[in-house]
Amino acid sequence: MPAQVIDKGIPTAGLLAHVMIAKFADHLPLYRQESIFGCAGLAIPRSTLAQWVGKTGVQLQPLVDTLRDVVIGQQVVHADETPVQMLAPGSKKTHRSYVWAYATSQFCETAAVVYDFSPSRAGEHARNFLQGWKGKLVCDDFGGYKASFELGVTEIGCMAHARRKFFESHATNKSKRPPKSSCIDYFVVLLRYFPINHGM
Repeated sequence: MPAQVIDKGIPTAGLLAHVMIAKFADHLPLYRQESIFGCAGLAIPRSTLAQWVGKTGVQLQPLVDTLRDVVIGQQVVHADETPVQMLAPGSKKTHRSYVWAYATSQFCETAAVVYDFSPSRAGEHARNFLQGWKGKLVCDDFGGYKASFELGVTEIGCMAHARRKFFESHATNKSKRPPKSSCIDYFVVLLRYFPINHGM
């Protein structure tokens, strides 16, 4: 019999994967999963589901550490952060927290993304994740990354973010006639040839 993810636990790896994917990928809270399992005749309290999620997360930490090593082992890393609402235990209001994503480039042999949760958007979270790494960081112009650039990390501006600013500017000024050779046209040409540059 294969080893259980949760030592001496009842749930199989498949059930735990289902609960984790439903919670984190499908954004299905545990109280709704409890209700869905109940409709199927399975009485699994949300407190049990929460324990499963916590214990599974602990078991997955070595995988996360390995993926981080893969990402940090690259010369080029992509980074971005996105807000998430978090409800702290005992609190009635949610507050804004952040999930930071760090990914290998499309030219890396191993595609890997590591998500790092933080209670704030402070740049120290990026510095802690990238600690000791000296490579090229593809990111937007968020100030939280700036301190890393003073520690030997090279900034590479994100083309998608730069391009979006030109589109937003063009949309804002619709009444004005755009110039014949707009910046957007240059981006179209540049992005057509950009995939050729494998050495970046």
